[in-house]
Amino acid sequence: MSIYVGNLSYEVNQEDLNEVFTEYGTVKRVHIPTDRETGRVRGFAFVEMESEAHEDKAIEALDGAEWMDRQLRVNKARPRENRSSFSGGRNNRF
Repeated sequence: MSIYVGNLSYEVNQEDLNEVFTEYGTVKRVHIPTDRETGRVRGFAFVEMESEAHEDKAIEALDGAEWMDRQLRVNKARPRENRSSFSGGRNNRF
């Protein structure tokens, strides 16, 4: 499982997130998505920790906390929805 971390500063990097989440347990992986065209951080990240107990502890402590002048949104990441590349966000009716 992984943790969704939202409302991040656009200046954040993997080391910053690793440092914050390590306070609650062992961090296995940090992924910060970037915009395909600009390469700019998109303002959210995913953090995987060694155990669900560590994840729960981090979520409880960090959700709503202020960090880098922003109020964090931290919760369990939901599975990515399958989206058809042909639909363009619309129904597939012809």
